[in-house]
Amino acid sequence: MIRRGMIAALASALLLAGCGGDSEIGGGETRSQPVIRHAPGLPAAFGDADPHGWEGRTPASYPVHGLDTARFQGQVDWDRARAAGVRFAWIKATEGGDLLDPEFRGNWRGAGRAGVPRGAYHFYYWCRPAAEQAAWFIRNVPKEAGALPPVLDMEWTPFSPTCTIRPPAETVRAEALIFLRALERHYGTKPVIYSTPDFFERNEMYRLRSYDFWLRSTAGHPSRTYPGHPWTFWQYTGTGLVPGVYTKVDINIFNGSAAAFDRWLATRRQ
Repeated sequence: MIRRGMIAALASALLLAGCGGDSEIGGGETRSQPVIRHAPGLPAAFGDADPHGWEGRTPASYPVHGLDTARFQGQVDWDRARAAGVRFAWIKATEGGDLLDPEFRGNWRGAGRAGVPRGAYHFYYWCRPAAEQAAWFIRNVPKEAGALPPVLDMEWTPFSPTCTIRPPAETVRAEALIFLRALERHYGTKPVIYSTPDFFERNEMYRLRSYDFWLRSTAGHPSRTYPGHPWTFWQYTGTGLVPGVYTKVDINIFNGSAAAFDRWLATRRQ
């Protein structure tokens, strides 16, 4: 979800082309699946272009794994991803108050057809009112029975060409609540909050106690990166290699058993 990965993601798509099996997409064009070599600490079907030397409890010890995707991944082969063990997905829908991810609708439909539980996420833009951003998300993301809760992705944007401000922590949390409450009213379920280590600490996001957190921690277990804070989802790599995805991709886990995930879905989906 970190935007500075855009150039690397596009470059990897070129470097990985021709390394594996082909898949036809619209217009007869083919894309090549990268060769996936198992990375220690990850599920058997997944690889990592930049593997981490995991210590203690590894991602592979958790049974429920999923993806988050945006335009950098293009259209995912969701049937293939599901067969490889992908159990859920969050798909980027919107950013700010006027940007719709061009791959959102296709991936939303594709994941749904493949039976992958999926939700949508919004990338927050610090130079637009929270209410306007919530309205833009609601305008573009369908209210659909069975969908995962929507996600608010809040992080600093130092590489944005138009907005690099860093509001005070109190303002950050206040804007988050405006956005979150608007989505909860519309979709009928509390959204999930995505955060990164520096942003989480600087803005004391733990004060938003009634929300499920999805936390990024690519160099260690969340219990070390966010000591004492509960979490529901863990983004453990931004350089994952997964069947059906033709570039590097973020991979995530659910904090619990497969049965616990099913219970979470039953109570938290739309």
